[in-house]
Amino acid sequence: MVSSPVSILKKTPKYTPTSNLKHNMDDMNLSFSASPSIGSDGEYSPSPRKRPRVQFTAKNMVFYEDPPEKSAAVVREEVRRAIQRHVSGTDSGAYDLLKEIFSMDPRKQEERYAMDTHELPTPTSLRNHLLGLLSNVAALDRSCNGLVQAVLYSVWLGRDESYVKLFTRFLGNLAAAQSPHLGSVLKMLVTYLGALPRDTGKVPGYDVVPVTEVYRRVHAALRRVMQLVPSSSGALSPIMSINFPFETDSAKANIAYTRNLLHIVKYAPELQADILALVTEKLVKIDVQIQVDMDDVEDELGEEMLQEVSPEDAILAEDDDDDDEGSIFSDDSLEENPAYTLKDNILKLDGMLDLLFEFYSPSFTTGTLNDQQGTLALLFSHFERIILPTYRSRHSQFLLFHFTQTAPAFVILFTGECIEMLFNKAKPAIMRQSIAAYLASFIARGAHIPSEVVRDVFSLLGELLYRLQREYLATCSGPDLRRYGPFYSIAQALLYIFCFRWRDLTTAAVEGDTPDQVDELEPEDIAFPPFVKEILLEAVHSKLNPLKVCAPVIVEQFARLTQYLNFIYVYSIIEANKRLRISSFRSLAVMADPRFSQVERERRAGDDLGHQLDAYFPFDPYQLPRSRRWVTPDYNEWRGIPGDHDDSDSEASESDEDGAETDEE
Repeated sequence: MVSSPVSILKKTPKYTPTSNLKHNMDDMNLSFSASPSIGSDGEYSPSPRKRPRVQFTAKNMVFYEDPPEKSAAVVREEVRRAIQRHVSGTDSGAYDLLKEIFSMDPRKQEERYAMDTHELPTPTSLRNHLLGLLSNVAALDRSCNGLVQAVLYSVWLGRDESYVKLFTRFLGNLAAAQSPHLGSVLKMLVTYLGALPRDTGKVPGYDVVPVTEVYRRVHAALRRVMQLVPSSSGALSPIMSINFPFETDSAKANIAYTRNLLHIVKYAPELQADILALVTEKLVKIDVQIQVDMDDVEDELGEEMLQEVSPEDAILAEDDDDDDEGSIFSDDSLEENPAYTLKDNILKLDGMLDLLFEFYSPSFTTGTLNDQQGTLALLFSHFERIILPTYRSRHSQFLLFHFTQTAPAFVILFTGECIEMLFNKAKPAIMRQSIAAYLASFIARGAHIPSEVVRDVFSLLGELLYRLQREYLATCSGPDLRRYGPFYSIAQALLYIFCFRWRDLTTAAVEGDTPDQVDELEPEDIAFPPFVKEILLEAVHSKLNPLKVCAPVIVEQFARLTQYLNFIYVYSIIEANKRLRISSFRSLAVMADPRFSQVERERRAGDDLGHQLDAYFPFDPYQLPRSRRWVTPDYNEWRGIPGDHDDSDSEASESDEDGAETDEE
């Protein structure tokens, strides 16, 4: 019978192996078990892992048990002395061993064995050392930055709940007691809000922690830090901006980061304005990049890809499951393929916009009037500062399009803001030109815009057009976009509104008829108030000749409609304009803003070059598959001429909507 280790220890005297035995063991590739380590301060430091040790004697082999782990009180005192000696400059040996304890990564087994480092600390030992740091957090000044960094970036998110709670307490106390470390704490937490290392929630010896639970733990820690240090909001805002995923990061990473930033608003409402502005800026950049990428591939292929991305693809892009295919991992990389990149950007934009629609929605569905007005003011601010100055944004502006139509008062508020900017000569010409396109597109496409608002806006734009016409005619010798850009932008806005909302401009609509009832009338029974006809008739027959400068696709549709309605006959002007040549020069937009240099439109019609306005109307069809659900009920589709099958959606809407982007030859 083999004696137990304890009984052998009682019977066998202490034995010291001879040098000859050591030599024989070396030849056999054997060694003595590792002796307890001695710190630089002479203190005993047992090996953290409990396992039987093997020691050879001349006659028999004896197993010794590791000594019991040191208590939390003992470890706390060791930690205190290690920090004290390091700060005083006496000895940093124990301090360095303390750093090593937290630097060890249990997920890197092969690397650990290859490096011949100390064995991993047991969970109890690691917890006791963290308790020791928690008790001595006031001593962790700037000179202890190395230890603080080792602890901050140690493996903690994949461990058990009790350790995570202790770690969270440590973060909060550290940030509160040592303000120099606040930035490091916040930066570490923010790095876990987007793409995650592949093995974040997979620590040997612990249950796998799902991605959603990892994010919950990060938010719990961030919330505690912000509760204990109210001033941390100011430091957090720039950190969130710097750590926003790069353009080359996956859709999953961008969507996850956006979702987590919006979640921060729930417990840090003071950051709402900064977070929403940041997300909107990123949205607009992605939105514009999609349009640029679509130019890199064939136009038709780009549009097809935009339409072929399915809602299921969008849902997968938001899935947080932590399997190998669906996880949000930091080492995911986009394929070097323009088509793949374009699709990923579409999913990225779609998922982020859907999150914003979802975030803003409660203010308008269940919020008070103050909530609604406050949210709308925020949307207006983002529109004016971020979206409006950006050329070729195609989807981001639909946030404003949707929420301004939730109440008639908001429709009037938005149109009033646009009209005010249009009449404000202090605004740059390029800004006024852009706002004219937004206003016209909003009136044309908004399904919940009352008829009286359509007529009021048309009348106000007509008044502005009349003023500009009188101002410019004195020096006008012919159409000139460079000199009279504001006039042409207003004229094109009026033509666009007329093409979409002519039913609301009729005298029948003034008397209360619906658009469907107007469609039932014969053309000879359809009439318009004098101001509608006078505005357009005088403008198109003036020397300024807007039909030569406005986008041909809009001019052609306007000509077909006015002929059907016996309103104005303009085909003779269009034919004459085909023989009219204008000196080549860049458009007002290109001359005024260098951002347009890469997207300058070149129209080669004989000797003419770039003398016409872009057919850009910001609320053209919304194509993103998942977030489209928010916009569809608000959207006024093209109706065309009643009973004219040649003017179906497949023709008129494509030329008017998609052609607005692709009418470049």
